[in-house]
Amino acid sequence: MSEKQKLLKELPSVDEILKSNDGVKWCRTYPRKYVLQAIRDVIDMRRKGIMEASSTNVSVEGMSGEIKMKIEKLSAFGLKPVINATGIVIHTNLGRSVLSEKILDNVRKIAESYSNLEYNLEAGRRGKRYSHITGILREITGAEDALIVNNNAAAVLLCLSALAKGREVIVSRGELVEIGGSFRVPDIMLLSGAVLREVGTTNKTHLQDYKNAINENTALILKVHQSNYRISGFTEEVPVADLKKLSEKYRIPIMYDLGSGCMIDLKPYGIHSEPAVQSIVESGVDVVTFSGDKLLGGPQGGVIVGRKEYIEKLQKNPLTRAIRIDKLTLAAFEATLMEYLDEDKAAENIPTLKMLLQRPERIKERAKKIALLLKRKVKAAKIEITKDASKSGGGSLPEMEFPTYAVSISPDNISVNDLEERLRKGAPAIVARVKDNALLLDARTIREDEIGSLVQGIYAALY
Repeated sequence: MSEKQKLLKELPSVDEILKSNDGVKWCRTYPRKYVLQAIRDVIDMRRKGIMEASSTNVSVEGMSGEIKMKIEKLSAFGLKPVINATGIVIHTNLGRSVLSEKILDNVRKIAESYSNLEYNLEAGRRGKRYSHITGILREITGAEDALIVNNNAAAVLLCLSALAKGREVIVSRGELVEIGGSFRVPDIMLLSGAVLREVGTTNKTHLQDYKNAINENTALILKVHQSNYRISGFTEEVPVADLKKLSEKYRIPIMYDLGSGCMIDLKPYGIHSEPAVQSIVESGVDVVTFSGDKLLGGPQGGVIVGRKEYIEKLQKNPLTRAIRIDKLTLAAFEATLMEYLDEDKAAENIPTLKMLLQRPERIKERAKKIALLLKRKVKAAKIEITKDASKSGGGSLPEMEFPTYAVSISPDNISVNDLEERLRKGAPAIVARVKDNALLLDARTIREDEIGSLVQGIYAALY
């Protein structure tokens, strides 16, 4: 008998490995389907290795480590935590806003038990799920009523469908935006059944343009905030106050799609381009829509606030049920909105606002800590602290750059692009930026509790 034949004969069977101590433990811990697949794959690889004279260890013990790695890879969740070292705070590809522990506590409480989602405990009968957040939204924004659906695109779609289906909606050409995922205002207008009536030009729209477009079939005036783009130079747009006067004169409601949905005054922080939701409501706009997971810093959702008569129309529309939020999103929203009862606390307790508005000195301190730990552990790279600029991201504050500090890594033995790829594919996954032939770890978006894992991940990628 040849050596190859001997090794092939000694290969353990699937059943033999399943009955081993490791096999029994794997079946208790992981899905049996993946355990079987991993065992079969490793046996097949060993068989192929024997035929190619590259494998000799065919014992169960010798195959155990490889089988476990395969099982873990097969049974790993596709959606996993990522360390965001890009400095982009509202990173759409990385899940946008991070929720605080306090908010997560509320979500956990609701998730692990039954709740009064649609049950009125006081009256002992069926209730409405939106009643849990309408009161606090009215208090914070000053609006008469409120509704939350699953994202802002859905909010816009619902409003147009419920308030203007089959009729015209006047929009400035300079506000016919496209956001991520090729979502375009004209497309959503078409889907809603409303008729788009463009006015003005790309760079200039006057009040008279809106006035000239009004006719007996006009249902709505729509203004779209330039939250994810800017037109600069020879430009002009009509202020909300002037549009409100026009809407009152012709008894046509006005809707404002704010997009990012900021709930605090950002002017004290040097940001003058983003109006607070409260100021838009106060201006008399009938319906305001905005995102929950951008500058609001909550879960994904589309918030609609405004006059009661219009919100009630939205609630009665059949589309509302199709795009409603679930109990976990509702729990996260309620806890997030609670923070806004005190603006100063919101800026510190909402992770998105805290990261966005933190002072450069605090970021530098964190960058120093990361660099110090890396220098102690890593010798095969040049490590420095450098000044840089962060972005808000998520289609918010498009022209704003926030001074930041980053840790710059220039590896000795591998290329910067190789390091970036290894970190991205590592555990934990670390997403960073490459700039000027160095890897940048922007300390703005790296949390204190992530620093240990970050350093260990970089060490593993370099060695």
